[in-house]
Amino acid sequence: MPDVSTRDHLIEMGFKHMQQSSYSASGLSEVLALAGLSKGSFYHYFSSKEDFGVAILERYLDQESARASTMLRASRTSPIKRLRKYFEELIGIYGPKGAMGGGCLLGNLSQEMANHSDRMQQTMQEGFKIWEAAVGNTLQEAVSRGELSPKVDTTEMAAFILNSYEGALLRAKADRSETALHLFLQMIFGRYLIAE
Repeated sequence: MPDVSTRDHLIEMGFKHMQQSSYSASGLSEVLALAGLSKGSFYHYFSSKEDFGVAILERYLDQESARASTMLRASRTSPIKRLRKYFEELIGIYGPKGAMGGGCLLGNLSQEMANHSDRMQQTMQEGFKIWEAAVGNTLQEAVSRGELSPKVDTTEMAAFILNSYEGALLRAKADRSETALHLFLQMIFGRYLIAE
């Protein structure tokens, strides 16, 4: 197996294990067993578990940035409709009933590791900034098209939407219910993102 493929395989197995449990509960031996690799293979690619965690987080952020770019890019479809469809898809993936029902990795790691690893915290912070920019650009397009009031501060609204989404995911995990996520959609798209 070429070097890049082995490293990628380790990252993929680490992501799957971490998504089902947590960073702390993701032991190296379990990840290596899933990957079918030896401990020596791991240390050939990563100097530490923190280094591995950052690589997993970066991969996740790359995948989610690609999703946002694809789903939110300018088109004839209403920006607000695109944004709603985007969050509905995220809920379908990361909500309690979703394929990856353990929640958003960025949010999960923020709760678990932001106070313990400067490298991970910086990666998370940058990930949130990129995400906010993608949502903010879509909101700005909605303002330009007259779908949203020009009084809306799209930067602040993007941050509010992401904070609300992450909070709703946390509550959905606590309740083992999608009620909080449905309320998120109802409030954001029924009360806040409306034309004046």
